[in-house]
Amino acid sequence: MKPYLLENEELKELSAKIGGWRIMTNHIEREFNFSNFIEAFSFMTKIALICEKHNHHPNWENVYSKVIIKLSTHDLGGITNLDQTIASEINDIFEK
Repeated sequence: MKPYLLENEELKELSAKIGGWRIMTNHIEREFNFSNFIEAFSFMTKIALICEKHNHHPNWENVYSKVIIKLSTHDLGGITNLDQTIASEINDIFEK
């Protein structure tokens, strides 16, 4: 998939497509909370495999049971269709 920057109209519709994510100026972000560190780390491991598959890696942090993920396509300077795809796949994993 060749990434392209999302246009203003696409960005306005994005929050409905990827529930739970905050649309920021140059990235999207979401906080995930778990019962403990093992659940949080297991989730991060699953996400790492998705990101590696797409060769697109997040900025993220983990403190005990909380994981914060920020997605942006730095090469293009903003939010792209690739960020949207990965956010959607992350939501699918979280909801399972």
